[in-house]
Amino acid sequence: MPTLYDPNFSKTLTLICDHSSDQGAMGIILNQPTQLNIFELLNMQASEAEDESLASIRIHSGGPVDNDHGFILHDSHAEYESTIQVADNLFLTSSADILDDIANGVGPNNKLIVLGYAGWSPGQLETEISTNSWLTINYQQDLVFSTPADQQWLAAGNLLGIDLNLMSSQPGHA
Repeated sequence: MPTLYDPNFSKTLTLICDHSSDQGAMGIILNQPTQLNIFELLNMQASEAEDESLASIRIHSGGPVDNDHGFILHDSHAEYESTIQVADNLFLTSSADILDDIANGVGPNNKLIVLGYAGWSPGQLETEISTNSWLTINYQQDLVFSTPADQQWLAAGNLLGIDLNLMSSQPGHA
């Protein structure tokens, strides 16, 4: 919501990847690109990337928790060491073997590479939703992989029929 002023989440689109009543929730912020690109990241790792076209793939900030831990959201059914299924045709991998595939040009076509994640303690996210801090929509593949990061927040609102630019942070009085 536009009224959420936490600098970590202001005007973000966050995909909830795992949620349980006793463990809380884990999500990935989708629309906060960094200056780092995958070519630079791979060359910092053991993988030696030679394809300079990888420099066009930006690394995103996935959230304020554990910023040195990487995650890749993707639509590939490939077997990687540490992968969970998030939705139909959407997976989250946290193992480095997917980076080798990306470096060799055989990784998933649709991918979003992030550092860090967002986390909520049990009941915290439910409370934030009930106090209208968040709007919710179902997963949309085009929104995650095809919509530019700077347009995702507004596009998510549009899917609900809401122009988020027109929402006020001030309560109305009748």
